Amino acid sequence: MDLKRKLSRLTSAGPGSQARAPVNAVAVAPVVETPAEVARIPPAEEAGTTTLAEVLVQTLRKRMSMDEAPPADVPAQEAARAEGLVDLREEARRRFAAKRGEAVEPGASDPRVESLRQMLAFWAERQGTASARKAVAPVPEPRALPVEARSTPHGTVHVAEQLYAPDHRHGTAPVAAALDVEARLVAGLALHPELESVDFTRMLMLDTETTGLAGGTGTVPFLVGLGWFEGRALRVQQLFLRRMGEEAPMLRLLAERMASSSCLVTYNGKSFDWPLLRTRFVLNRVPVPRELPHLDLLHCARRVFKHRGEGARLVHLESKVLGHHRVGDVDGSLIPELYFRFLRGTDGSELVPVLEHNQKDLLLLAALLGDLVRRFQSEGTERQDPRDLLGFAQVAERAGDSERALTFAKAAAESGGPVGIEALVLASRLCRRAGDCETAAAHLQRALTFAKPGQGAMLHLSLTKLYEHSLKDLPRALYHARLAAPVELPDDHQLRLERLERRLSRQGA
Repeated sequence: MDLKRKLSRLTSAGPGSQARAPVNAVAVAPVVETPAEVARIPPAEEAGTTTLAEVLVQTLRKRMSMDEAPPADVPAQEAARAEGLVDLREEARRRFAAKRGEAVEPGASDPRVESLRQMLAFWAERQGTASARKAVAPVPEPRALPVEARSTPHGTVHVAEQLYAPDHRHGTAPVAAALDVEARLVAGLALHPELESVDFTRMLMLDTETTGLAGGTGTVPFLVGLGWFEGRALRVQQLFLRRMGEEAPMLRLLAERMASSSCLVTYNGKSFDWPLLRTRFVLNRVPVPRELPHLDLLHCARRVFKHRGEGARLVHLESKVLGHHRVGDVDGSLIPELYFRFLRGTDGSELVPVLEHNQKDLLLLAALLGDLVRRFQSEGTERQDPRDLLGFAQVAERAGDSERALTFAKAAAESGGPVGIEALVLASRLCRRAGDCETAAAHLQRALTFAKPGQGAMLHLSLTKLYEHSLKDLPRALYHARLAAPVELPDDHQLRLERLERRLSRQGA
């Protein structure tokens, strides 16, 4: 209910209804606002009585007879009118209380009236503040879109280029560190054996900005960002689509760059960027280039950082892992609309942040690749997050690198808690595969010291199996079996206990 209707309910019963007022209040006529309505009401002298309605009419007549300029701010005018009605109602309440001989306490007021006064004051203050803020808001200066038309044998392509020096850093990570990665480690980190033979000095980083996130034939990549190394400097080239229907030259230039590259490096490119570009090649009748080995860092990041529980969004990893915080970055969900507004005739100033956003994504790809591989070399594990160490250990185990996995698992176990328990279970599994069952049991025993009461039943079950089948220590196996009841079916648990007890009795005999 808006403010005027609240005031009307307090100051009038409304046409054709009975007033719902306290004992010390009276029913009043509807609020009138126009001169014609006021003229039709007789003066108070002719009625011979004094009512709240007459007080309202006299006040309105007096206001309409005054030669005042109307306020410039309509909401402020409404607030002033409402404040006047509140004052009139308070005056009428006092007058009728005096006529009936009731005592009126000085300063006494209806709580509802006081509440309305506060609302009106807050409203007027907000309107004034908003008007002042609107009056001084700076108007952004238009900026030219930093792309230039470049003639190619296939047609004109609009390009933006920038070269980053070899010592350029993105957050805490040097961008050129991507050149120093070992293909063997990259293949293990990505769980992609095909990458072992790749020359990463000729990699091509790729990131697109599109007219939508759903994919399909209706989605167009209007900005294709490419990055490659020249020596140890990183060149970033952005191919921009100034209008629809001019994709073919841009796609042919992309195909030429891919032909001179050894692999693609993307973030979610296997699921989105490359399938979309391949569709655009087909729709524009441009030969699809030979597919390159593809390193998708999203898959690596999900496996390594999954224990953080914070997702694997690229900008999030940029701040949490590399320590780079973007200021004034454009929201990715707004990018399609900004491009459509450009197509409808606005200048290119709104798309400048989009090009900057794309450049930072390409720098981040190089920096993240170098940082992940450096960490995966098992150097400086004491300075890493235990959750990341556990992630690296699990990746190394899946890659078949047991020695590296055990190193990471032992380092992660130092943190204790749930991460330490999981790391020790992994270390126990690795030792058992290697035939070192004593050490495997020791890791599980240590994990029990980290478990809270009631949480070690699964560890007891693992120790039961280890002692019974590998170490042939039946008394210890029976001890742990009795503590593993919460994680076994009752019948299975009973059968295990009976079997161990029979074997022990035979040994004693």
